[in-house]
Amino acid sequence: MKTVISSKGQIVIPADFRNQDRIVAGQAFDIERVDKGEYRLVVAEPPRNQGLIDTLLACPVKGWFTPVESESTDTIEGPS
Repeated sequence: MKTVISSKGQIVIPADFRNQDRIVAGQAFDIERVDKGEYRLVVAEPPRNQGLIDTLLACPVKGWFTPVESESTDTIEGPS
């Protein structure tokens, strides 16, 4: 199949491929240059626990799980 690169440098993956491989909007990919004019696009490994929160929130027993706001590591000071 052929696709076209947009003026923003975006490439559209044809719907047939997206449907076959269950590719959804926002899904991450790794791209590598194989050779001049040849590239390899691979679905990036999802985070280990991707979807865990949704699974827990979908539990039929309501109220036992509440998401906790995470803290940023940006404020942690390293050794002096």
